[in-house]
Amino acid sequence: MAPSTYYDAKSRGPSARAQRDAELVPALVALWEDNYRVYGARKLWKTARRNGHDVGRDQVGRLMRAAGICGHGAVNGSRPRSQMPAARHPDLVKRKFTATAPNQLWVTDLTFVPTWAGVAYACFIVDAYSRMIVGWRVAGHMRTSMVLDALRCALVARKPVGGLEMSLRCWVAVHLHSLRRTARRDRRGPSIGSIGDSFDNALAETVNGYYKAELIYGPARSGPWKTVEDVELATLSWVFWHNTNRLHGYLNDVPPAEFEATFYDAQRSDQHLVEIQ
Repeated sequence: MAPSTYYDAKSRGPSARAQRDAELVPALVALWEDNYRVYGARKLWKTARRNGHDVGRDQVGRLMRAAGICGHGAVNGSRPRSQMPAARHPDLVKRKFTATAPNQLWVTDLTFVPTWAGVAYACFIVDAYSRMIVGWRVAGHMRTSMVLDALRCALVARKPVGGLEMSLRCWVAVHLHSLRRTARRDRRGPSIGSIGDSFDNALAETVNGYYKAELIYGPARSGPWKTVEDVELATLSWVFWHNTNRLHGYLNDVPPAEFEATFYDAQRSDQHLVEIQ
């Protein structure tokens, strides 16, 4: 190398790319932190674009490696199989977790979280159309009242009209009988899949899986869960983030609230204007 080339390179300032990277890395790390540290390159790239950053996907991947951050995929663990009584409700859903509008199909299931003070049980009611968590409850027991609280929350918040199928695979039979008495709006009653088969309630299992992967055992947690109340408070924040900010691949990488808002906007735009005489 010629001396002039050496001294020119030594005196040269940072390149435009290096300056741009220095600006983007803190912004990407902040977005990654705001989303429970679970986003990989694709979702972090989508989030950065939604927040006004003109950045490419490969660039985001490169900067994530440089910053030492990475995504956290959902890993579902094993769970014991429940023994259901002889009297069972029919499987009305038939593994078709799709809907053409909100409040046509809700799915739910129970999951548990170990804490120092005992086991916390969580119940989420999910709208199959938008993946919106429309009702939820965390408690230190799995009695009927706990499941009914989640259902009442959903019914009050959504006020569904017409037939509403619910895929309800709960571990205690009394839950199902109480839910059938409570969900009077549903002409066909609740639906339940086969014993010990997670595919019959795959959507609810999926939500429980990434709830644990993103919050309960996720990279953003500060340590073991101490009390049921700690789990409940953290779940409150996670549900709000899930509904309003979390990007869902099934929804073309938009949050459930935005997906539903688009649906209702389209319904209003399809209505014809009435001429006033």
